[in-house]
Amino acid sequence: MYDVIIVGRGPAGISAALYTVRANLKTLIIGKESSALKKADKIENYYGFSEPVSGEFLLGEGEKQALRLGTEIMEDEVVSIEKEEEEYYQVSTTKEKYQAKSILLATGQTQKKIKIENLSKYEGKGVSYCSTCDGFFYRNLRVGILGYKDYAINEAIEIETFTKDITVYTNGMNLDVSESYAEQAKRFKFNFKKVASLEGDEFLQKIVFEDGTKDDIDGLFIAYDSASSVDFARKLGIITEGNSISVDRNQHTNIEGIFAAGDCTGGFKQISVAVGEGALAGRRIIEYVRSL
Repeated sequence: MYDVIIVGRGPAGISAALYTVRANLKTLIIGKESSALKKADKIENYYGFSEPVSGEFLLGEGEKQALRLGTEIMEDEVVSIEKEEEEYYQVSTTKEKYQAKSILLATGQTQKKIKIENLSKYEGKGVSYCSTCDGFFYRNLRVGILGYKDYAINEAIEIETFTKDITVYTNGMNLDVSESYAEQAKRFKFNFKKVASLEGDEFLQKIVFEDGTKDDIDGLFIAYDSASSVDFARKLGIITEGNSISVDRNQHTNIEGIFAAGDCTGGFKQISVAVGEGALAGRRIIEYVRSL
């Protein structure tokens, strides 16, 4: 059991951890080393450096600082976050399950764009981004999962509650799942063709592939690449606006015990802003956990 689990290893998450761990809160950061900041060669507008520094350097120094103070950092991918009873949240990764009294979402804002004709046209009309929210509406129907990583397999497992007619569409990608999900993936059908477009009347009816073939379908759940903060937010019932998580002036979402900071909250996407939001979130998480 952790006092706080931070999902994301960028400036916002690390900044928050510096506060929570120094307040003697048991703190775990979970994330992959895939921050977009690592690709920044020269950063000149972050306070405290007389010469340009790289994003990789900033991230590395931040993690060293957090580790020195006692933060645990786990190299893993979070695939789901669920409320367990009234006391805590359960965070599932590709390897393990963890419990926490509070959660900070700080994975940045997703940049993934799927170029499929009519995808946006059928959003809410057969295309969904949340199996927890919409799975019930597809009982015993033909359902597809668009994705090729652990997140897609996790979504397929959740949809199994409602239907057994499930196909995972990888959109031309090779399946890239961890050992813990490889065995479970065997019970699903897979289609590795590149998707060209979606078709239907008022609601989605067909997936059209680049080779001209088609599959009949009733619903398509998008679980492409890895899950983002907004993906988790939708499943938990957190209010979102577009591709951003809505928070109050204390970085608190509308769900008790769940906070968000950094690019995933929208606004001015700068390192300094992410660090500031992370610090504020860290302080409010301390107050929240102590109030329990």
